[in-house]
Amino acid sequence: MPAFSRHGARAAARYDLLDAWRGLAMLWMTVFHFCFDLSHFGYWPQDFRADPFWTVQRTLIVSLFLLCAGLGQAVAWQQGVGWGRFLRRWGRIVGCALLVTAGSYAMFPRSFIYFGVLHGMALMLLVVRLTAGWGRWLWLAGLLAVASPWLAAWALEGPLAGWAGYFNGRALNWLGWVSRKPFTEDYVPVFPWIGVMWWGMACGQWLLARRAPWIAGPLPRAAAPLAALGRYSLGYYMLHQPIMIGALMLWGWLARP
Repeated sequence: MPAFSRHGARAAARYDLLDAWRGLAMLWMTVFHFCFDLSHFGYWPQDFRADPFWTVQRTLIVSLFLLCAGLGQAVAWQQGVGWGRFLRRWGRIVGCALLVTAGSYAMFPRSFIYFGVLHGMALMLLVVRLTAGWGRWLWLAGLLAVASPWLAAWALEGPLAGWAGYFNGRALNWLGWVSRKPFTEDYVPVFPWIGVMWWGMACGQWLLARRAPWIAGPLPRAAAPLAALGRYSLGYYMLHQPIMIGALMLWGWLARP
């Protein structure tokens, strides 16, 4: 997510570092999505649902996004950013999530995105904002959140098997407590992923209190392009796939005999 407003040189450097991490996530995501698009159009068939080379990358990319979101919330909490500013930004994320659902339904009606990264981020940001005062307990909350899907899967395949149909259905599978993953193009449920954002918040609070130069220090000149990309992460996220998909469709049309 883009950084909040800057207040002087120190804040600008701090946010430049966060933006650079966001920019790295965006660049990595772009490469990943381009490979996915090549596979979807038959240019380079890959198994993005089961091949660990791709599934591990997806996990790392989403983790980096959510860690950055948690770090950003730690900065906002320390600076006393009000609910009005937070909710304006949050509303844009919700609007973009709805657009993702509509666009994915048009392209993948059987596996459209109903709770992907933006949907999950919108809900998780609210929870993390409300729990910012938990301090050190955020580390434990994050650990429990990350572990809970494995405990839920065990329970739903064992003593609570009769409830599996409810938790696996679309009405509740956004929680992440499922015994089987839903068939959808992007799935970022609340658990375990809110744990990663909680850890980002906890890490950001710790850094700002004890190692401020690590987050507020100067940005290396070589990372400036990444910071520029990270400052517009939401807009870039919404545009990069339509542009790449459109370019590949145009290439396929031009390359026809």
